[in-house]
Amino acid sequence: MGMTMTQKILAAHAGMETVTAGQLIQAKLDMVLANDITGPVSIHAFEGAGFDQVFDKSRISLVMDHFAPNKDIKSAEQCKTCRTFAKRFNIDNFYDAGEMGIEHALLPEKGLVASGEAIIGADSHTCTYGALGAFSTGVGSTDLAAGIATGEAWFKVPTAIRFELTGELPEHVCGKDLILHIIGMIGVDGALYRSMEFTGPGVSSLTMDDRFTICNMAIEAGAKNGIFPVDEKTIAYMNGRVHRDYTIYEADPDAEYDETYTIDLSTIRPTVAFPHLPENTKTIDEAKGVAVDQVVIGSCTNGRISDMAAAAEILRGRHIKRGLRAIVIPATQAIYKECIHRGYIDTFIDAGCVVSTPTCGPCLGGYMGILAEGERCISTTNRNFVGRMGAKSSEVYLASPWVAAASALTGEITDPAEVL
Repeated sequence: MGMTMTQKILAAHAGMETVTAGQLIQAKLDMVLANDITGPVSIHAFEGAGFDQVFDKSRISLVMDHFAPNKDIKSAEQCKTCRTFAKRFNIDNFYDAGEMGIEHALLPEKGLVASGEAIIGADSHTCTYGALGAFSTGVGSTDLAAGIATGEAWFKVPTAIRFELTGELPEHVCGKDLILHIIGMIGVDGALYRSMEFTGPGVSSLTMDDRFTICNMAIEAGAKNGIFPVDEKTIAYMNGRVHRDYTIYEADPDAEYDETYTIDLSTIRPTVAFPHLPENTKTIDEAKGVAVDQVVIGSCTNGRISDMAAAAEILRGRHIKRGLRAIVIPATQAIYKECIHRGYIDTFIDAGCVVSTPTCGPCLGGYMGILAEGERCISTTNRNFVGRMGAKSSEVYLASPWVAAASALTGEITDPAEVL
């Protein structure tokens, strides 16, 4: 029996010729990641277990992105814990305020993750790096502590679902719409502990930013990971960023999948996830007209330069609706600088938006955009659980940057085609 892409990567990192679904393995890791929320927990577990050395200071990344720049004393202490640990072990990839970005945009940008690698992170959206043809997944802080010390982790080899993509996405429709469509189709537990593998001729039409977004939200379908095949776009993205050898894995022709879904990309409409689950999706035709108080464009899901470009195209020369708050968050310093060079920052500010330094900020209800009782926000983030962005009676609607920016102009969920 053949192996899927994920199974091949896990077999290689476990030093085995083959693995089978359900098998427990111990695998070597290429990168271990934590942030300013999960990092301190992992560090305390590391120290509590009596570890006194890290496995490889160049293969550990600590990114201060959730509450940084620090919003209060507690968050300052959390960053101090990470800062002290990074200094103690001379960690190469420590990113503090001024250098940091949102972790899942920053690591690919820095070339710290690559095709064929195995990566764990104490953050559920670590599955983002499957866009590069890597196996990446979120783990608990205790597992991460062991990874920091040993460079290894145990896994149960997952089964897989195949998504056969055909056609091309229509104009002003992007990867966010596709993954919301898929989650609406299979549900938030539809891929539970399974690999979501994307294949087919439609893959080549998707940008790398589309793929990052899709893999980022694989966890919202319960998946262990999401993964794309490596093609010319993947290699072009890694060129100039990744300065080490990497391996390209392909699924075997006889690889076994639990299910196969065929999706014609040309049929995907702008899609919005209503409260309070990512599976509660409606097309823009059903969703438009819902009034909102706030718009957020950013996050590890949609804070990349193409997302900023989409928002700028809609907002250029216009102004957001009076009484509405719009917050734009470039995901990294490099993206922020590129926004400056392209004139996007002027566009956002002239339109009446707040532009933030790179941070997770409002996505998890941290800061930079907390919602009051009964308020509604349309956001390019990845979760819309009860109280996710503030008060328990507030509501979060998930959408693409196209839809979010269009909605900022009107104060209600709006089809971008109606304002362009």
